[in-house]
Amino acid sequence: MLLQLVPSGLVPLLVTFLVAWVFYALTLHLAATFYIGEVPSQRAAYAALIPAATSILLGQYGQTGIGPLTASTAAGLAILVTLVADAVSISFVYRLKWRSTAPLVLLHFAFAAVLGVALNNLFGFV
Repeated sequence: MLLQLVPSGLVPLLVTFLVAWVFYALTLHLAATFYIGEVPSQRAAYAALIPAATSILLGQYGQTGIGPLTASTAAGLAILVTLVADAVSISFVYRLKWRSTAPLVLLHFAFAAVLGVALNNLFGFV
């Protein structure tokens, strides 16, 4: 079903995943540096795999909706699931307790939202 939305198959899907992965890794590294202090950037790259995959797989529902759910409700649900996946991967990779993970996830979401809006204003494609 996801490949139906992609016009020419697997290559655009992989490129989209790689761009999302780099975007999440960059914003997570910025958030982790701000919240924790100096951390290796490799941890952000490891932790960004799961939320990137989750957002790519669930991103289609923000456009079409899920069954009786409207597109905006489905998009909110997809964002919530992506945040939970982000929390699980951050907690595992950075070895943080849930109490320390929650602020980092919210900070990561804020950094990603601000950078996403800025890129959208500059290039108009995000």
